[in-house]
Amino acid sequence: MSDQSPVIEIRNLHKAYGSLEVIKGVDISAKRGDVVSLIGSSGSGKSTLLRCANLLEDSQQGDILFKGEPVTWKGSGLNRVPADRAQVMRIRTNLSMVFQQFNLWAHMTILQNVMEAPVTVLQRDKQEVEHAARQYLEKVGIGDKCDVYPAQLSGGQQQRAAIARALCMEPQALLFDEPTSALDPELEQEVVKVIKDLAAEGRTMLIVTHDMKMAADVSDHVVFLHQGLIEEQGAPKDLFGAPKSERLQQFLSSTVAA
Repeated sequence: MSDQSPVIEIRNLHKAYGSLEVIKGVDISAKRGDVVSLIGSSGSGKSTLLRCANLLEDSQQGDILFKGEPVTWKGSGLNRVPADRAQVMRIRTNLSMVFQQFNLWAHMTILQNVMEAPVTVLQRDKQEVEHAARQYLEKVGIGDKCDVYPAQLSGGQQQRAAIARALCMEPQALLFDEPTSALDPELEQEVVKVIKDLAAEGRTMLIVTHDMKMAADVSDHVVFLHQGLIEEQGAPKDLFGAPKSERLQQFLSSTVAA
């Protein structure tokens, strides 16, 4: 793969729940180092699209490629499922996902949470993983919290621990699903700073967010989804500075008003 080939590419993706089609033919790609933000109102299909990209949800039509390798499928329509479970695991471990609701294991310390997947899933050396985990916790600003449990942390600290956990998998790309929406505004800024730092490092990221300022600040490319389709996309300065579609203008007006 050349550096100019997309790390992740989605072509003509369709996703339905029964008769309800929520994604209606979407194309998105992120090359190495790209930060692509997905914005849109609730129900527009943003989070579903991210979950399909990570193969947490099965799509009914279209292609998903990881570093040029297409996901293989069997069946069709609502019966379509990935054909190769080993391929799914390999792709998932290279596309680390950070969820809205931190999803930390309550019975494990923060350090154990960050180490768990690299040790058990990737079978990496425990001492090496511990060294890396401590470094990532330092990177996100909670290196002093290794031995505490999730319940002892603020929401912002828990989300930063979840980001450290994702980084410890050494993924090719990071997928963020509304990483700040469960946080108070003050705690939100702690997490935004970490995401900005990761963007500055040249990490490949797909971010579903309601935070227009963060999307404008960190993204190379912004995609506005409306009712399961891409209504408008482009550079942040164009989408936020001179939106062309009336629907995007309305959306941005409502988010500023809120």
